[in-house]
Amino acid sequence: MKMKVIGIIPARYASSRFPGKPLAKLGGKYVIQRVVEQVGAVLDDVYVATDDERIYNTVTSMGAKAVMTRSDHQSGTDRIAEALEKIGGNFDVVVNIQGDEPFIQKSQIETVMACFNDVGTQIATLGKPFATIEEAKNPNSPKIILDNRNYAMYFTRALAPYIRGKEESEWLSAYPFLKHIGLYAYRTDVLDKITKLPQSSLELAEGLEQLRWLQNGFKIKVGLTDVETVGIDTPEDLERAELFLAEQNKNEE
Repeated sequence: MKMKVIGIIPARYASSRFPGKPLAKLGGKYVIQRVVEQVGAVLDDVYVATDDERIYNTVTSMGAKAVMTRSDHQSGTDRIAEALEKIGGNFDVVVNIQGDEPFIQKSQIETVMACFNDVGTQIATLGKPFATIEEAKNPNSPKIILDNRNYAMYFTRALAPYIRGKEESEWLSAYPFLKHIGLYAYRTDVLDKITKLPQSSLELAEGLEQLRWLQNGFKIKVGLTDVETVGIDTPEDLERAELFLAEQNKNEE
């Protein structure tokens, strides 16, 4: 039986680094519009979950679906849980798509959805091999430690695992260090459970929400991807994205 999958895009207007980001224009279209268009082809349904009427009105006026949610959510996961409750519709899996990823690839969604072919998967996310050890040392790029069935054993900002008896320059050839790409999907009954969990000690230590789920015994399957896209956190990122888009369009001509 085919799984019924919904994509929900949490989008807030307020942002410390880039207020109004979802409604910024990129190549003549709103950033949020591009996200909706990129993922619409592979999912059964797509909704934008927002706490701002400007975003709600813009999204619905372009013929896409949106749902209003509370403004006091601690995380995107909580916003998605409220949105799903409002939407209803008996979905098996919900994909949490970042509203600032206008170049998200169809293949990334397909990879994360394929994780649910394993009945043991409760939550799924993506990992991509690091290109250099310098990249892997960056605490803003969390590392994933996998078991032999590609379930996450741990996520960390530290450089892990430690490679004993080798120069650091040789570490990458000794072990496939894996970068976490923050696209998540959840079985809908699991989403309901994880949003009721209190913050955990490992989550607070590393500042990584997914450690709350691991620490409480939930199984996170990791799909492997070689695709990483350009996210938009600042106005400078938007300028870079414009160049990236122009380059893409040139290549397609």
